[in-house]
Amino acid sequence: MLTLLKNIYLQGITGIEVNVEVDVSPGMPKFEIVGLPDTALKESKERILTAIKNSGFEIVGKKIIVNLAPAEIRKNGTGFDLSIAIGILNNLKFLKSNRIKDYVFIGELSLNGKVNPISGVLPMCIELKKLGHKNIILPKENVEEGKLVNNINIIGVSNLIEVVDFINEKKELHFEKNESKIEWEEKNKSSLIDFNEVIGQSKAKRALEISAAGGHNIILIGEPGSRKNNVSTKNKNNNA
Repeated sequence: MLTLLKNIYLQGITGIEVNVEVDVSPGMPKFEIVGLPDTALKESKERILTAIKNSGFEIVGKKIIVNLAPAEIRKNGTGFDLSIAIGILNNLKFLKSNRIKDYVFIGELSLNGKVNPISGVLPMCIELKKLGHKNIILPKENVEEGKLVNNINIIGVSNLIEVVDFINEKKELHFEKNESKIEWEEKNKSSLIDFNEVIGQSKAKRALEISAAGGHNIILIGEPGSRKNNVSTKNKNNNA
């Protein structure tokens, strides 16, 4: 049986959609991840299997193959853990398959099944929204960051069992939306200064927006006189 889930991989702050293909079949116990995974992703095999076992689900005599496509792009990080675990559990008939297609699962797993926070959630959610994904399941610690993106539904989870119970409609979890930010922007629209006042520097402006929204530090580096300070100016006559 093959399960297909969607995820996102970041190259810098640019998101690339990744198909997480999970196949589970009878045979000698084996777990392989292909599609140019880095060391952290390769090590996720032991984390995922142990998290599944310690969450009360049994895997005996199964051959598990996970493909991360497109295969020509190297993937790194631990944000694929939850997607892979959900794919395995779906193949083993622990989940309602008709519901998982509506969600993107992002998070790192601990050995006890806890869903740990990851970095880069804000640009991930921005790109997922552009790709048409509306429902995103994240670690609880990342919910506030994910909520900064308008018009998507964020669900915060603490552990793998909570995700399984939600998919199987045994547990109700509430969507988090960024409605308050939309209202604030409408009320203060006339007083806001935005980057439409700056000519050029599209990449620098995008990096600054993401940094400000996520509360991160940032530094602009360039030759003296390259007008780095003009990224925040209102003077339309200068090229930033």
